[in-house]
Amino acid sequence: MSNTAKRLVRRHPDELIVGLVSVSDRASQGTYEDQGIPALRDWLGTALSSPWQSAERLIPDDRATISAVLIELVDQVGCDLVLTTGGTGPARRDVTPEATLAVATREMPGFGEQMRQISLKFVPTAILSRQVAVLRETPDHAALIVNLPGQPKAIKETLEGLRGPQGEVAAPGIFAAVPYCIDLIGGPYIETRPEIVKAFRPKSALRK
Repeated sequence: MSNTAKRLVRRHPDELIVGLVSVSDRASQGTYEDQGIPALRDWLGTALSSPWQSAERLIPDDRATISAVLIELVDQVGCDLVLTTGGTGPARRDVTPEATLAVATREMPGFGEQMRQISLKFVPTAILSRQVAVLRETPDHAALIVNLPGQPKAIKETLEGLRGPQGEVAAPGIFAAVPYCIDLIGGPYIETRPEIVKAFRPKSALRK
């Protein structure tokens, strides 16, 4: 939200700069321990084999604040990817999707559709989830912004996907598509650990 937010310096040409945003009134007030950012940080540390660094924000369920933080992370900090957690349900204080759409240049509806499909395998109330994903583009930079669920277990499931009894992929996680999306918008070349989530790229987009 600061006009003097520090732009992170990419220490390697393929280093991912990712914004991690947890949206919670109680956690931001200190009455509840935030679980969202640690869950995101731990999962990325396990799943990514290429370098990355993060900028983290813990903020209340306030539409103007959420939008301002997303703009800051993309336009000023220089994030290639922003992952938010929390505030995506139907309660009146759940405004993360609206705040995200307000700063978007284009929507990426497939991400939300797949997240709900994964969660529906566990609970019928997954249809109440309103997660969205968007692109925010400026003249010299672009970023993917994805709203994730609020619970650490659901964060892992939607990012990583589900596996069958023999370890086969039963439902692809959304992160399988993130590296190629970042390629297409001009970001760094992200590599993952396939035993966690295998990044998919067409053969023409693979590095030799």
